[in-house]
Amino acid sequence: MKVRLNKFIASTGYCSRRKADELIKEGKVKVNGKTVLEYGYKIDPEKDKIELEGKIIKPVEKKIYIKLYKPRGYLTQLGKDKFGRKTLTDLFKEIRIKEKVFPAGRLDYDSEGLLILTNDGEFANLITHPSNKIQKTYIVEIKGRVNLETFNKMRKGTHLEDGFLKPDDIKIIRKKKNSTIIEITIHSGKKRIIRRFMKAFGHPVVRLIRTRVGRIKLDNLKEAQWSYIDEKIINKMSGKK
Repeated sequence: MKVRLNKFIASTGYCSRRKADELIKEGKVKVNGKTVLEYGYKIDPEKDKIELEGKIIKPVEKKIYIKLYKPRGYLTQLGKDKFGRKTLTDLFKEIRIKEKVFPAGRLDYDSEGLLILTNDGEFANLITHPSNKIQKTYIVEIKGRVNLETFNKMRKGTHLEDGFLKPDDIKIIRKKKNSTIIEITIHSGKKRIIRRFMKAFGHPVVRLIRTRVGRIKLDNLKEAQWSYIDEKIINKMSGKK
């Protein structure tokens, strides 16, 4: 049975389907020795030889799902950074993650908290594709004490340079002498969206921790700790019984 090329790549655990589209567009995928640039190109997994960045790829036999507390000071990418900053590859070595997984989504270099790792490209696509509107919850410490007027404006949302953002939920956890701690839930995955949202109200982010992605919660994990995710949760998020 033939399948779309991007879907096949996602099934190999190399990356998500969205990332597969990028790799195809960049000319990094070959089918039987010929470069293919069409996302929807169909292949026969039983007969065709698929090469990605010079390596033959095949579907994974066992799907893996991990939740990680990513500390600040690590890029959410594999491999080396051209500026010498630490990446997930460095973190994996430090905390002994030996599984062949990639991040489903991202967290900024200066952000921390829940990061999902998997070799299931379809599940990664479920989490990251904007059309699925998967909610993400963050605990955010911002500069200054937020007054009621500003908080009500935050609840209503605001226009940013790339569109309007209205939180799915937002509440003040507590106020400190020179800062405010807020819990905010959104379904947007745009780059640095929380930081840009808070800055728009004159309250730059001091610390940002992601605590939930869909049904998956950070729970009691501490910095640089990780654990496997219960497959019941994965099945519920995937719509499986």
